[in-house]
Amino acid sequence: MKKQEIKNRIEKLKKVINHHRYLYHVLNRQEISDEALDSLKHELYQLEQQYPEFINADSPTQRVGGEPQKQFEKVKHEAPMLSIEDVFSEKELIDWQKYLTRLAPAAEFDYFCELKVDGFAVTLIYRDGVFVCGATRGNGKIGENVTQNLKTIESIPLKLELRENLPKEIGRLEKNIQALINKGEIEIRGEVYMAKKDFNKFNKERLKKDLPIYANPRNLAAGSIRQLDTKLTAVRPLRFLAYDIITDFGQKKHSQEHQVLPFLGFNADLGKVCADSKEIISFWQEAEKKRDKIAFQVDGVVVNIDKNAVFEKLGKVGKSFRAARAFKFTPKQAVTKIENIKIQIGRTGAITPIACLKQVKIEGVTISRATLHNEDEIKRLGTMIGDTVIVERAGDVIPAVLKVLPELRSGQEKKFKMPVQCPSCGTKLVRPQGEVVWRCGNKSCLARKKQSLHHFVSKKAFDISGLGPKVINQLLANNLISNPVDLFMLKEGDLSSLERFADKSAQNLVTAIEDSKKVSLQRFIYALGIRHIGEETAIDLANYFGSIKKLINASQEEMDCLPDIGPETSKSLYSWLNTVRNVELINDLQKHGVEIINPSRAIIKAQKLKGKSFVFTGFLDSMTRDQAKEKVRLLGGSVPESVSAKTDFVVANKDSGSAKFSKAKKLGVKLINEQEFLKMIK
Repeated sequence: MKKQEIKNRIEKLKKVINHHRYLYHVLNRQEISDEALDSLKHELYQLEQQYPEFINADSPTQRVGGEPQKQFEKVKHEAPMLSIEDVFSEKELIDWQKYLTRLAPAAEFDYFCELKVDGFAVTLIYRDGVFVCGATRGNGKIGENVTQNLKTIESIPLKLELRENLPKEIGRLEKNIQALINKGEIEIRGEVYMAKKDFNKFNKERLKKDLPIYANPRNLAAGSIRQLDTKLTAVRPLRFLAYDIITDFGQKKHSQEHQVLPFLGFNADLGKVCADSKEIISFWQEAEKKRDKIAFQVDGVVVNIDKNAVFEKLGKVGKSFRAARAFKFTPKQAVTKIENIKIQIGRTGAITPIACLKQVKIEGVTISRATLHNEDEIKRLGTMIGDTVIVERAGDVIPAVLKVLPELRSGQEKKFKMPVQCPSCGTKLVRPQGEVVWRCGNKSCLARKKQSLHHFVSKKAFDISGLGPKVINQLLANNLISNPVDLFMLKEGDLSSLERFADKSAQNLVTAIEDSKKVSLQRFIYALGIRHIGEETAIDLANYFGSIKKLINASQEEMDCLPDIGPETSKSLYSWLNTVRNVELINDLQKHGVEIINPSRAIIKAQKLKGKSFVFTGFLDSMTRDQAKEKVRLLGGSVPESVSAKTDFVVANKDSGSAKFSKAKKLGVKLINEQEFLKMIK
């Protein structure tokens, strides 16, 4: 083969490889397999090794750099890489808009909204269409030259070219862009990130090698780009999402830049032009709803003034532009202050210290209390009244204090001491051997009685609509009830005289109580509030015994042999059912109309998942997680919240988090995907 033919072959290989790179990384499409693409790259590599005179900087083989760099060169940014000021609420967003209209009263304000990738910001310089320099943000004025590392990222084109004609609305820009590609400089900015599925896979491989896992994709992406050994960067599945074109090619709006980026070969969020705050908030809300299903980590929405002339006119203040804000998603964690610590008494007598907080919003909900769990946890955290703390709320989980920030103490903080007596009844508290929780042993304690009744009517128990904690407390205060049986004896006349109880509301509550009298055996067992008997154990007991009578008559030996029930649970259950007043409570409930619906024996026999436990992590495509749990329960399986050595399966889809996944891997628990799970429940 002649040299000219070799050169032509190399150029064609480069073009084909770049085409498939564009399909995969920008359009999320694949026309050939990974193996086929690898073979093309290998041929190109072999030819270039034989004819090194044909190696150019834009070749796909040049994505992996040479020798590890001893240190990074400094790169001055011609246009500063400034950060974006955050806003965390609709009010803050509207206040920002009012601020802008005061600065530029005659300006027309359209806004461009795009997803805010939680990645690592870099800038790319192309001269005559070829990628020549890539740098980090650094201090905004001067960054680090990480060109060789950025070359390893497949979604960064090494050579620019307009792949198709631009759409009609921006077609006038095409000539200018092409001229700059042919001769000139183009600067592109964006985020280096790692997709969730790639991050989980990367951590999984590290676990296999007994290496520590990374906490989140952003840290891994940032560390990879600032890696001195380019070859290590090359094996990490990094990606690039472009969000800005610094070069002026005649564009009037920021939204036009986002339209152009894909035609230059970049992956870019197309975003949306919004006319006002109402449209911005709508875009933000939709993005937040789908954030967990997005392939990469997103922590908010970036809002820019769309017209570039207005953006520039508004200028900057401090470290950020006036005309841009990052509208952050509602956090799962927040920093606040502990104003006091109070004691909560549970239905089983457990004493839980509760932090009374300076109000803070987490996940859109105002939080004023968080659990401190127990005395040992307070000591571990070093918690004091007046401390600044990090609080977390995840979904429906009770907010908890995660970390104390002692460096923010003023000296006015006070130590907290656990009480020695029950704050409600004065009974001396005890801490059973081997436990971390202090308890009130008085079964007649009013606080315990309140919690027991709250539990009895809760959603997973009798689920009595309109009978919340405030109403329960009101009924107790007026001596209308003292135990669960009294609830089923209430009449409309008993309620109508109470504050905020009109005739209609009294009638509605009595009707709701009447409707709740038919209850499944598992709900009935759960409602009794027996220590160690949660929702899953109640289901197991209902399916095993089939009736409340058989459960009451069971021996200690039989309970000890129950599958998935430990000795503490069986001892607690047997003791409770062999206390005369507890059996009388069950009988009295039935006498006053409570009908316990036993599970069908035919259904129990057909339960093919009996004895199997499933833990779910991440999102499912075909159903909600609650629906999946219910299907497992109907087939006799159990659904614990956490992974343990006893777990049979962890259902983890492509967007699952790494904590449960990693623990399952360590414990040797079988991991299955959604399709495998669907086959099991078919």
